[in-house]
Amino acid sequence: MYILVTGGAGYIGCHTVRALQKEGFKVVVLDNLINGHKEIVEKILKVPLVIGDIGDTELVNKILSGKHDSTKGEPVTAVIHFAAFAYVGESVINPNKYFKNNVANTIYLLDTLLQVSEKRGKSNGNNQIPIVFSSSCATYGIPCNSPILESTTQRPINPYGESKLIIEKLLIKYSEVYGLSSIIFRYFNAAGADPNGDIGENHIPETHLIPLAFHAAVKNIPYLKIFGDDYPTSDGTCIRDYVHVVDIAEAHVIGLKKILRNNGCYIYNLGTGKGLSVKEIISKVEKITNLKIETKVEQRRKGDPHLLLASPKKAFKELNWVPKNSRIDIIVRDAWRWFQNIN
Repeated sequence: MYILVTGGAGYIGCHTVRALQKEGFKVVVLDNLINGHKEIVEKILKVPLVIGDIGDTELVNKILSGKHDSTKGEPVTAVIHFAAFAYVGESVINPNKYFKNNVANTIYLLDTLLQVSEKRGKSNGNNQIPIVFSSSCATYGIPCNSPILESTTQRPINPYGESKLIIEKLLIKYSEVYGLSSIIFRYFNAAGADPNGDIGENHIPETHLIPLAFHAAVKNIPYLKIFGDDYPTSDGTCIRDYVHVVDIAEAHVIGLKKILRNNGCYIYNLGTGKGLSVKEIISKVEKITNLKIETKVEQRRKGDPHLLLASPKKAFKELNWVPKNSRIDIIVRDAWRWFQNIN
C-alpha cells in the first residue's frame, strides 16, 4: 500500500514519512526541493523521492496510477499533502506566490485525484483515493475565544492563512459533491525533532522560536528578538500551544487509517490545550542547553494575538490521539539534540 506524501522532504513531512514506515506503509515522496531536504529522504528515510511539483498533473497522474518507477507498478492508495509555502511574512509581501502554489497547485492535485479515482472505479469499483491535508491555526486569525475549537470562526489575517482556508473549503465541497474523503489537521506550533536526532527542523531562513533560541545560545546570532513584552499575559510575551512534531506525525497516521475506513471530511485541531510564553520557552532552552541567551525586545509584529491555544478534545475523543511527547522539556531536549548534530 503506497502512500504519496507531497512535501515529504520538509520538516513535518519527513517525520510523517518515518511514522508511516513504522506502521508498515510504503511511501513515495513528491517534493520540488525548494525548501525540502533531499538527503534526509534518500539517505536517512530511504524512500523513493520524485522531484517535481504537485501542479504537474501528468507526473502526479503517473505516480497515483502506479505508472511511475517510484512505486514499482503499484498504484497509490492515499495522499498526505504537506506541499506548501509557509512563511507568514513572505505571504504578505508576495501573496501571488502563495495563492499560486498553495491554492492553484493544490486544485490541480485534487482534480488529478478525482480523475485517477474515476478511472480506478471503472476498473475495480474502488475509486477512493483519500487525502490528509496539512492546514494551520493561521486560518483562525485573531480568535475571539480561547481555547480555540474547530467551530471557532475563521478569519485569517494573512495570505498564508487564507490559502489554507481556501483549500479547507474546497475539501469540504469536494467531499460533498465528488465523494473525495479527507481529513484536515489544523496545527498549532509544531516543534521538536525525532528522538534519534537524525531528522529535525532546519528552515532557511529560520523563523521559529526554539531553533532561533538555540542559535542565540551558541552565538550564531547576537541576540534573540522578542516581539513585544507588553501583552496581557503573565510576563508580557505571547503565549502559544507547542506540539511535538512526532505527535503531529502520529496524528497523520491515525487520520490516514480513519479515512481509509470511513468516507467523509473530518477536521481536527492538533494542539495540547496548554500554553507557554516566549519567555518561558527561552528559560527552558537556557536550562536544557546550560547556555545564556541574550534577548532584545522589539515592537510587536502586526497581527500577533497574545494567546493561541487549541482545544484538542475532538482529536483526543474521535482519534484517540494523545500528544505524549509534547511536554516542553521533551520538545526542547529532542530539538537540541538535532541542532547539535547539524551544527
